[in-house]
Amino acid sequence: MDMGQLLAALLTELLHQTDLLGLTLGNLIMITAGCILLYLGIVKKYEPFLLVGIGFSCIVVNAGGSSLTNPGGLFYFAYQGVEQLILPPLIFLGVGAMTDFGPMIANPSLVILGAAAHLGIFVALIGANCLGFNLGEAASIGIIGGADGPMAIYTTMKLAPHLLPQISVAAYSYMALMPLIQPPIMKMLTNSDERKIMMKQPRYVSRLEKIAFPIVIGVIVNIFLPPVAPLITMLMLGNLLRECLVVTKLAETASNTLLNIVTMVLTVAIGSTMAAGTFLTYKTVLIIFLGLVAFAFGTASGVVCAKIMCKLSHGKINPLIGSAGIASVPIAARVSHLVGQRESRSVFLLMHAMGPNLAGVFGTAISGGIMLALLGG
Repeated sequence: MDMGQLLAALLTELLHQTDLLGLTLGNLIMITAGCILLYLGIVKKYEPFLLVGIGFSCIVVNAGGSSLTNPGGLFYFAYQGVEQLILPPLIFLGVGAMTDFGPMIANPSLVILGAAAHLGIFVALIGANCLGFNLGEAASIGIIGGADGPMAIYTTMKLAPHLLPQISVAAYSYMALMPLIQPPIMKMLTNSDERKIMMKQPRYVSRLEKIAFPIVIGVIVNIFLPPVAPLITMLMLGNLLRECLVVTKLAETASNTLLNIVTMVLTVAIGSTMAAGTFLTYKTVLIIFLGLVAFAFGTASGVVCAKIMCKLSHGKINPLIGSAGIASVPIAARVSHLVGQRESRSVFLLMHAMGPNLAGVFGTAISGGIMLALLGG
């Protein structure tokens, strides 16, 4: 064997030791999908905290990184935090520590919008059941419409764990893409005059009210909604850390360092489930479609309910805040505010939209709790 043949043999052997020859059309499709997610996160800045980790890990697992997801691999251990329901409650702890429930306490009537915006959950549930999914699967798919990633993961692990990759990816991707999905629906259902409505400053909420709120809600949830108690309990604990003002360092750690670390691990774990072999299926397409339907119906029903409240209040409520009844805090509230700002710079809706936005968290918890109770999760 001459030098040329030896070199060719060595190169062939090296090539076979790589995963290059194992790349399929499905892998290339998913790598492209990962690149699109990175583009949306980095260039368009659509919730980069979610899309950068999901997009990167999606690319890696489809570009020969399957060993990372095998037992003992790095992504495998990250996914165990999701599968064992460790990460979702920690996410809720951090969200509670960074959230001011004052707007919801100040104007409890806006809680109605948090309920109205959850119509999409039940539309998607019925649609999924009609398309052949069993009730447990359909309920898990429906929860995507609540725009609450941890709750979607929690419910799915209880009712349809085999669908966790598709449902978690759909839930978090749509949460990140809300600035694209919601505005067209909001503008279609409102006119310019409605979008320009300026709302009055909400009343002052005392410190005692803010401290009592997480304690009371924690007790109520553990008595009446035990299936979702772990999530809401941690949400209320985080909020109590924030509002009691005596454990400032704990509140700061939960809302910053801990939340950032858990989010990073969670997004990597979710993206690592997007391997072409398991993700590119007909069921995945249906779940992605039904998730979009759930988001669209939820946004529309929230805006329509807010329009009704606007009429009843003689123009005191801006209908745009109805879309914030979807539970993604604070993404949905921020979208309501930005759409109002595009209509008029004098319209400030963020604090007002936080009321229905926070109510949406409880709306999703109640919906998930009822489903888990009825379906035995």
